[in-house]
Order: sequence, then C-alpha cells, then structure tokens
Amino acid sequence: MALELVLAELRLPLAGEARQQRLYRVLKQAILDARLHAGLRLPASRQLALDCGMSRNGVLYAYQQLVAEGFLEADRGGTRVAALPQRKTVTASVARAGVLSRRAGSLIAMQAGDATLPFAPGVPDLNAFPWPVWARLLQTAWREVGARHLAYAAAGGEPALRRAVADFLAARRGVACAPEQVFIVPGGNVALDACARLLADPGDIAWLEDPAYQVARNAMLAAGLRTVPVAVDDDGMAADETLWRTQPPRLIFLTPSHQYPGGSVLSLERRLALLNRLEAGSNWLIEDDYDSEFNHARPDARPLPAIQGLHPDAPVVYLGTFSKLLYPGLRIAYLVVPRWAVDSFGQALSDLYRGGQAVEQRALARFLDSGRLTRHLRAMAPIYRERQQVLRTALARHFPEARIAGGNAGLHLTLHLPAAPPDTAIVAAAAGQGVSARALSRYFAGASAANGLVLGYGMADAAMIPELVRRLALARAQAAVEDVAGNS
Repeated sequence: MALELVLAELRLPLAGEARQQRLYRVLKQAILDARLHAGLRLPASRQLALDCGMSRNGVLYAYQQLVAEGFLEADRGGTRVAALPQRKTVTASVARAGVLSRRAGSLIAMQAGDATLPFAPGVPDLNAFPWPVWARLLQTAWREVGARHLAYAAAGGEPALRRAVADFLAARRGVACAPEQVFIVPGGNVALDACARLLADPGDIAWLEDPAYQVARNAMLAAGLRTVPVAVDDDGMAADETLWRTQPPRLIFLTPSHQYPGGSVLSLERRLALLNRLEAGSNWLIEDDYDSEFNHARPDARPLPAIQGLHPDAPVVYLGTFSKLLYPGLRIAYLVVPRWAVDSFGQALSDLYRGGQAVEQRALARFLDSGRLTRHLRAMAPIYRERQQVLRTALARHFPEARIAGGNAGLHLTLHLPAAPPDTAIVAAAAGQGVSARALSRYFAGASAANGLVLGYGMADAAMIPELVRRLALARAQAAVEDVAGNS
C-alpha cells in the first residue's frame, strides 16, 4: 500500500520538475520517512517507466543515484530498499540548543498555502504556458552544452540572455540600459538579498511600503537593516517631509507599477519627486517591477514605463523576475544597475554569489529573441482581464460590504473586510475548501494593519470563479462562528 501511494504521487501533474528528478526525490523522501521499509523490492525499471509515463533511462538514473547514495541496493534479483540507521528523535531540550538567531526570529511569517490552488497570488496560469516550445528550446540548449556550461554560469549571466533582457525591457518597459547593465541572478529572493547587502550596511534605514512585499522586508531584516514602514494610498507610497528629515533612507523599496499587495500605481508626480530626492552615494531606490506586464485599464493599454527610464543615471536598481511571466520554478531574475555602478556592483555580486542555470538561460534568451514571450503575454492579457471581471462580480455578490482594491494591473485583487472575523481565520478555513488566499493583515508592519484577503486569479479559470468565491464566503461564515465561540 505504501508503494502504491508513492507511485500515485509520481503520477500527479508536473510543475517545472524533470520526471527523473521527481522520481529520485519522491523515493528518497519516502525512504527517509520510513514509508518504504527496508527490504521492500521496487518495480523493475521497465515496468515503473510504463506506470509513471516516463522513459526507462529516467528510472535507471533515479535508481542508480539512490544506489550510489546508499538508499537502495541492487543485485541480480532486482532493486530493493536498503536498511538505514535509525534516525534520532530530537527532543525539545536538544532542539533549543540549535535555535536560530535573533535575526531569523525577526523575519515575518507568511501563510503561503498551496501555490497551485485558485486565488494563490503571484502565480500565473501554469496550464497555459507553451510547454512544448519551451521543451524544444531546452533540448536545443542541451545539445550545445560544453564543459563551460556545466560549471558556474558566466559572471552576470549568459551574454545572450543579458542582451535579450535589455532588448525586452527597452521595448516593453521603457528601461534604458545596455546588456552589461543587466545582471542575471537565481530568483527574485537573491536579487533582493543582493540589493540589501551590496547597497546598504547593517543599521542603515530601508523604507518599505506598508503593506509590503514580505520577501523584500525579510531580505532587509536578514541583512541587518532597520526597516521603516511608509503608508500607501491610492497614488502609492506617501512619504512626508517629516519622515525624510527624521528617518532619511539608505534604501527605498517600491513596487510602483502595481503595489503589492494594495494594488495602487505610483503616480507620475510621486515618481519624479522620489527621483529628485535621490543622491548618488547617499541613497538608492529599488524598483521591483512586480506585476507590470498586465495593464487592465483598457484592452489596448500598455504597462506604465519604469521609473528607471525617467532618469537612467539616477541611483535606481530595477529588478524583475520571470516567475510571473513563465513559471515560478524557473528561478531566473535580473537586476539593472546604472552604467556608472556596473563595475563595482558586478564585482561585488560575483564575489557574493555563484551563478548557474546556464542551459536554462540560453533557452530563455532564444524564447525572448523569438518573440514567443511577447506573444504569450498578449494572448494571456484578455484571459486575465476576463477573470478579474468575473472575480469582481462574484466578490460584489458574496461580500457586498467589502471594498475591492487594485485591478488596474497585475494578477490579484485585494478584498478589504470588516475587522471580524480575522483574515487569518478565513484563510485557514478556506484551505479546507480547496481555496488558497493570503491574509492582508500579514503584509503590514505599522499600526495601520487592515483585515482582508489577497486573491490571485492567475490560476483561477473564469468558469470556476463564482463557485470558488462561494466557498470563500462559506469559509468566512465558518470563521465567524468560530470567532464568536472563541470570544464568548
């Protein structure tokens, strides 16, 4: 029975993971968890390949790797689970000796939920991605692999991808940069960590929007910076003169194209005012172009140009990721730095991190150069626009007292709710209904925390949205009953 459950897990839809890697990972974890006991004989490689819909070579790869690591044993009779030393149980007293640092304890916890469930924010429609095209590009890139591509990636990223990203940003976002100003990094988290560590010192002040993107806040906290929450209104971050005078920032982190999670767009007046405040050597603006690619104001609307393009020589670092455009598991992001900072930033970046994914970077460069990404974005724009409209209608019906924020861009809406029941309780109840939402209160660091939900519609089919919102309303009703019972 245990083996049947493991095989059932292997048959679930893939999400950016090679089949042989998934087989290796699932079998290894099942052995470590003692779900597959010592001596259990595994299916023959040919039979397992048929059962899982994969090549026999892929099964052999996983088996051989697990044999080499000591998890499996192989002889003429077949392949079986090896006997492992009994794993020690760590008691609470022992665990206290390995407690994390105070810095780790200061990080903000976020109830992430299942990223593939409807209403999980920050996830595009993974089912609509042109996987066959992407697979062919990967195969082409692998045929070109040499020893260099299997070592660390070139400093700053593959030249072909740096050039392709510079061209893409110039055409789509109005970013003025040369390829050498583009630095490829393994994911948005690394991009944020690099900014926090290379542009500021421990104890420096970093302004963040309130509510803010939690990953950015955690990156600043982990780097030892003092984070200052700055209120956000309908025109974006609203910093007053008193704040500039009493807590001048070394770093300012913004999501100006579609504030996350509030959904506002930073006005041109405030963009220019911020640029006028920047002084090279004294402070930096980090422009995270979150959710910029989809503008729903009207069918022919283009994304607002980037702040970086308003003054290319200003101390602005523009960063973006392909997680929302392609798929999260790709883990390829980029930073664009001013021309005058290329040498120093590039050297520091290469000293701090080692790059990889040279093959994926070459495939992505071809994907951009061929125009396939632009065509994919154009095809998805009306689909996402329809989903948002359906979601708005359903929310207005089931949550008539709530306020819906955002929507001019991006792939999520923010639902502001009355103070009770708490949004965290609604999120927990919604998970039981097969709906993944985020609690708005978790994004706040200041005293003005709001109660509500952040709802992504990238993975929510329009036909399913009314039913999903109905389940969300049931989750709120359930949380309300539990809230009353807990307070009585």
